[in-house]
Amino acid sequence: MTRIIYTYIACLLLLGSTGCRKYVEIEQQGKRTLHYTTDYQYLLNNTSDIEPSYYYPVVASDDYGPADDGFLNRLGSAEANTFIWAADFFGDNADPDWDRMYKQMYVFNQVTTGVMNSDGGSDADKRTILAEGQVHRAFTYFSLVNIYAKQYDAATAATDAGVPLILNPDFTSSLVRVSVKTIYDQINSDLTQAIPNLPDISALAYNPSKTAAYAILARASLQKGEYADAEKYADSALTRQSALVNLNDYIASPVSYPTKYKDPEMIFTKSLSVSSVTLPLSASLLSLFDAHDLRYELFTTDGSTFTFNSFAGRGYYRPRLNSDNPLTGPTTAEMMLIKAEAEARVGSYTAAVDILNTIRQKRFRPADYIALSAANAAEALQLVINERRRELLCRGLRWFDQKRLNKEAAFAATVTRVYKGGTYTLEPNSNRYVFPIPAKNILLNPEITQNPR
Repeated sequence: MTRIIYTYIACLLLLGSTGCRKYVEIEQQGKRTLHYTTDYQYLLNNTSDIEPSYYYPVVASDDYGPADDGFLNRLGSAEANTFIWAADFFGDNADPDWDRMYKQMYVFNQVTTGVMNSDGGSDADKRTILAEGQVHRAFTYFSLVNIYAKQYDAATAATDAGVPLILNPDFTSSLVRVSVKTIYDQINSDLTQAIPNLPDISALAYNPSKTAAYAILARASLQKGEYADAEKYADSALTRQSALVNLNDYIASPVSYPTKYKDPEMIFTKSLSVSSVTLPLSASLLSLFDAHDLRYELFTTDGSTFTFNSFAGRGYYRPRLNSDNPLTGPTTAEMMLIKAEAEARVGSYTAAVDILNTIRQKRFRPADYIALSAANAAEALQLVINERRRELLCRGLRWFDQKRLNKEAAFAATVTRVYKGGTYTLEPNSNRYVFPIPAKNILLNPEITQNPR
């Protein structure tokens, strides 16, 4: 873990005064201000601050489904409120996901506005670090806009409220929520500007690369319903990185499964913001697994396995879970699934199913593998959506998928949960698909408006 060379918390404590500017311009005993090119790289290399993304979208999604009253009674108030899609999740407390991502944004903005004027690095070094900051920022804004704003709709995205867009480490920046379209435009701008200055693949998937930038563009295009672009960007990522892990290689020793920084499928390492978390899986998700699916065998386990928070049912589990948080960054398999969905949506259903079968051959013992087939594009698309749930379980992406798919009659679904004797229902396209803006942040920053509840 890199040393901390600069602390922005001090500036937060001095918000509204000129002291913050003086603080960053004067060398302090035991600390060094941002001066050298390497200082900016150190900021981005602080994995404990930069790698975590979000947590609560997993709890809100229909992948998450504890049916054990004992487990439900042990939920913290924030998890319980998220589980029932309450009007308010955190009350007077902070939303840790919101705070974390905007804290990260401060760091990214320090990098993008300062590194080109730093000392001691070559122009190429500075441009690479700038590009890394842009990729991190784009990933984070994609997460924010899909958690705290409406689903992208081409007809309304220019007027739908997005999230505050902050591009400078300046405490006087406007916090008025810009449109959903503006956020997506910024994501596209950051990534397209970054690509020329990045390596094709990074030695560690934590560090941004061209492949990572194309993968985030593919995600964003899929979420917007721009399927031709989604396939184009997924292809650009897969041209550079296409390895799939063969799960057969880890049946005998699941704990030997590659760590996140050595996983050949991992394009860009981001993770859930909580570690050692217990995630019971819903009946609807579990029903999609064949009993011989190695993802079911290796990545889920009986609820009794979770010694300190056991439950009736089955939960998400990956080898090395205690040291590697569940991952949220893009993978080669996800890019293949994006390509498959794009193919199915243009009617190339045999091509879509062929992609699914390429993945599934690595997810079953040879004796258990049975190829999928589809009679038409609609069947193929359903197979793709089901495969996304199996392959991408508990990454938070299912919540984003629910939002976008609810716009289509074929996939719109009502989700129902029971909690402490009450029944809670989430209707397609409900306002509750948009997380509440933390009341504490609105109180401190009245220009931030609340989402309709």
